[in-house]
Amino acid sequence: MNILVLNGSPKKVSDTMVLTNAFLKGLNQNQNNTVNIVNVIEKNIKPCRGCFACWNTCNGKCIQNDDQNQILELYKNADLIIWSFPLYCYGFPSHLKAVLDRTIPLVSRKMKEVDGHTEHIPLVDFSKIHSVVIAGCGFPNFEHNFEGLELQCKNAFGNLITIFVPETPLLNILEAKPVADLKKAQMEKAGLEYSKNFTLSEETLKEAQSLMISKEEYYNHANSI
Repeated sequence: MNILVLNGSPKKVSDTMVLTNAFLKGLNQNQNNTVNIVNVIEKNIKPCRGCFACWNTCNGKCIQNDDQNQILELYKNADLIIWSFPLYCYGFPSHLKAVLDRTIPLVSRKMKEVDGHTEHIPLVDFSKIHSVVIAGCGFPNFEHNFEGLELQCKNAFGNLITIFVPETPLLNILEAKPVADLKKAQMEKAGLEYSKNFTLSEETLKEAQSLMISKEEYYNHANSI
C-alpha cells in the first residue's frame, strides 16, 4: 500500500505518534508498504481563503503557493491516509484542520445527494482511499471527549476507522513504561488486523481504546505535578 501519515502533533516527541508508529509496525508486518510521514507543523500551510479559485480551474490544486499542493498530490495517490493527532478542544489541532479544509480542490462545486446528505462531486476516486484517524487525549475518559470529532470524521472521510485513546501523556513517561508498552502492543495488533481487510473487530477496537490506568490513578498523578 501507499500510506500517507498526516502527523498533526505540534511536538517533536509526540504521544499520539507513539500509537501511530505501533499501528504502522503492525501494518508493515506482512506487507511491503510505502509510508510517507508529513509533520504538518513543519509545513507552510495557510488557512483556506474561501476564494473557490480551485473550483473555477478544477485542476486539483490550490491557488495559494505553499506546501498544501504537495500534500494534495500525496493525498490523492494514497491507498491509506492516517490522520494522527492530539485532541485539541474536542477536535483537530488548527494546523491540521487547515490541511483538511484545503482538500476542497479535490472536489468540484457540483453537488449530489448520497444516503440522505449532500456531497460535492469528487474529482478523484475517494472510494479507493481508506482513512484511519488515530487521536489521543490527556483526559482519563473516552466519553464526552471524542463524540464531536467522531461525527466530523464520519462526515469528512469514507472507508473510515477511528481509534481514540485516552491518557496518552502516559506514553512518554518512563514510570508508565509497562502500561505504555501494553498499549503499543494493542495498537500493533490493531495495525496487523487492519492490514488484512481494512477493518477492526469490536474486541480489538475496544482493547486499543481502553484506559491504561484507572481514572483515580490518573487524576492522582496529574494533580500531583
